[in-house]
Amino acid sequence: MLETLLISFTTFFAAVGPLETALLYPGLTPRASPEERRAMAIKGTLAAAAILGVVTAIGNEGLALLGISLPALRIAGGILLFLLAIDMVLARSTGLSATTAAESAEATTKDDVSIFPLATPLIAGPAAMGGGILMVGNATGDPLKIAAVFIALAAVLTLTLGLLLIANPLRRALGVTGLNVITRIIGVILAALAVQFVIDGVRPLGLVA
Repeated sequence: MLETLLISFTTFFAAVGPLETALLYPGLTPRASPEERRAMAIKGTLAAAAILGVVTAIGNEGLALLGISLPALRIAGGILLFLLAIDMVLARSTGLSATTAAESAEATTKDDVSIFPLATPLIAGPAAMGGGILMVGNATGDPLKIAAVFIALAAVLTLTLGLLLIANPLRRALGVTGLNVITRIIGVILAALAVQFVIDGVRPLGLVA
């Protein structure tokens, strides 16, 4: 259970990107008061929790109905997370875990950014959804492991909300360099996990020992 908890936390942390989201948040709410920023942060995190919770809980069953096997899920999830890891190591943002340029431009014209783009795609983005489905799939029906996945998800979302609430001082303290250092370290760890997911996926095919 502890191993599942640590792997799930690392995966969700990398996919959600609490630090990156918190540093982007002030730029998305330039006209909002501190009270409005706080309310939108709470609303956005709760909405993201609902999205990720539902996808993580029923996504694996949904894939089974579509005839998608666990090895295929592991391979696809590993590839998706590896692409995210490359972006993290290179300290660049893509649509996997951040808004696109067009989405960011649209967000700056909105008074309430809690659902879009904060809840999705910043927090509950494609990588986070895929990671949740993959983690539950790897739990292979073990209730303790599944519980560990949801505990890790709750921990990452709680951390995300905490960082959003202190976004302005955090942005001043870390700066671009500090954020990039942390992001690159996590990216290397995530890349190794992603490769392991792919290996676990091809092992039933007899391609690896």
